[in-house]
Amino acid sequence: MYEEEIRLQNRLAGKCTKHGIKMEQIHRVAGIDTAYWQNDDKEYGVCVICVFDHASRKQIECVWASGEVTFPYVPGLLAFRELPLVEAAFAKLKHRPDLLVFDGNGLLHPRHMGIASHASVVLGIPAIGIAKTFYHYGDGEYLLPDNTPGAYTDIVVNGSVDGRTLRTEKDVKPVFVSIGSGIDLDTAVKVAMYYNKKGSHVPLPTRQADLETKRLRRLLKGDSAF
Repeated sequence: MYEEEIRLQNRLAGKCTKHGIKMEQIHRVAGIDTAYWQNDDKEYGVCVICVFDHASRKQIECVWASGEVTFPYVPGLLAFRELPLVEAAFAKLKHRPDLLVFDGNGLLHPRHMGIASHASVVLGIPAIGIAKTFYHYGDGEYLLPDNTPGAYTDIVVNGSVDGRTLRTEKDVKPVFVSIGSGIDLDTAVKVAMYYNKKGSHVPLPTRQADLETKRLRRLLKGDSAF
């Protein structure tokens, strides 16, 4: 089951690069998140993209798209569930971002094809994944970094550094950073820290997108007019 999706992931993984855009080349950053809910026997979702001006760290645009979700939740195949809504929301943007930041994984994935990697290849924009929970696969484990902002430990899976465990604030849970494509891991960590907001362990772009998805889910839940 899902052999076709797995074959596609394996093909797309060969298009991902571990280098590319640098901090000084970033002008706009988009935080992306998706929320889901059940309505009778159907499932729906809403994807929000919040675009920030990189220099000021101020939000300049926020768009969303909602609709029925037909692909089930399958570990490792999140992109096939989320990407249709991501693409629908992306089409509404007036400001093209230079970097996408997902609440999820990129290369930190058994086939190096998490949602951040898949979307980066499809949309042609560098991307990173910043996940709140650790996705365990292969022989991958993580060590907690020191309890100081900016401290990190590498996540090594089958001999490859697939991501980093990053402490964004003292006394908060770490996040798990991985590149999607078109950026290096050092720059991905710099972005995560640059958008760190005191009191939250997730960066501002995805935190804002997360808050907006929750607000929209409350409004849309029970409304079948999609």
